[in-house]
Amino acid sequence: MIEEPAETAVTPHTEGPEEAARQESVGEAFKRVYEDARAYAAAEAKKQKLRLGLIMAGVRNAAIFGIAAFLMIFASLVALLVGLIHVFEPMIGPLGAALAVFAAGIIVAIVLLLLAKGCISRMKKAIAP
Repeated sequence: MIEEPAETAVTPHTEGPEEAARQESVGEAFKRVYEDARAYAAAEAKKQKLRLGLIMAGVRNAAIFGIAAFLMIFASLVALLVGLIHVFEPMIGPLGAALAVFAAGIIVAIVLLLLAKGCISRMKKAIAP
């Protein structure tokens, strides 16, 4: 009998050196994907923190300027009322001028409050089901 050399057939399901190499490369690929995803998430978080910082600085500055403008308008209104008192003082006296300007201010405030109430009433009617 003649013995033939045994053929070594490699089936696709055997774990030889090629399969181990393929498993390592897949594992390394997943590891790289995971590391890249973490790096991307960290960079995105840093970017969003910077954007938030810029937005907050803008909002802060806008609030400061808005408050300063409001204070200037209020101061101008006070100056106007004091000026009106001085204008009316020779005609009706200091007390009469102060009371006249005060009464006019109250009347204007009441008219503005009634207008605001009307706006709110119209809004309530508009959003009512």
